[in-house]
Amino acid sequence: MKKKTALITGGATGLGKKTAFQLAEEGYQLAINYRSSKEEAILLSEEIKEKYGNSILVIQGDVASQSDCSHIIEQILLKYSSIDVVIHNAGPYIHERKNMTEYSIEEWNYLINGNLNAVFYLSKEIIPLMRRQHWGRIITMGFDRVETAPGWVNRSAYGAAKTALASLTKTIAMEEANNGITANMVCPGDIISHWKEKDIVESILSENVPVGRVGTGEDISRVISFLLDEKSDFITGSIIPVTGGMDVLGKAISGRKTT
Repeated sequence: MKKKTALITGGATGLGKKTAFQLAEEGYQLAINYRSSKEEAILLSEEIKEKYGNSILVIQGDVASQSDCSHIIEQILLKYSSIDVVIHNAGPYIHERKNMTEYSIEEWNYLINGNLNAVFYLSKEIIPLMRRQHWGRIITMGFDRVETAPGWVNRSAYGAAKTALASLTKTIAMEEANNGITANMVCPGDIISHWKEKDIVESILSENVPVGRVGTGEDISRVISFLLDEKSDFITGSIIPVTGGMDVLGKAISGRKTT
């Protein structure tokens, strides 16, 4: 049986790294893309090879760049015969809170390109490959309540890009349903810092989360894994929050700066 190949953008650290371990355990061949985390990407590939013996390719590239996206795909196809799964995990983010008018043109374009256009750049080349085999899985990443097109003070560029991406994900799902390709968006809750690379068993109690514990990277990677399953083909065009019951966007908005 041909092994499936999964591309994970921004896969060297955080949720991407945890997803890489999840898919490696399930036997996927992996293509791990990184922009600047070279040491982390190499270490990850060594750990996966040692633990699971999977074939793994590490590729540098900025998904905000169309030419870099083409290069990423070229490198994958030189090593593997197909790209069966794409996890669009990479997503530029500016932590500094800014009103819309405070963004520079360069900052705005980079956030839109990295969070929205990157999915178009990669999908335009990868979806035809998936059509040929009549099978494919596409996962995008969003935020809590993204499907309602909410306003998000001081996060205008990121919010606009991800809201548009939710619509694009649904459109891809509709257009490609007859081709055996599914597209879904996973919306992680308030999973911070080192918890993105942790297992559920390592989680600790938290009064701030309705389910009573902090979220981990495994909470997200398990959902992604389920969506990739052969028998999950009836789930497509879905926006899936994984928040532990928390009003994540409400919390983010309530913490905005005042002027």
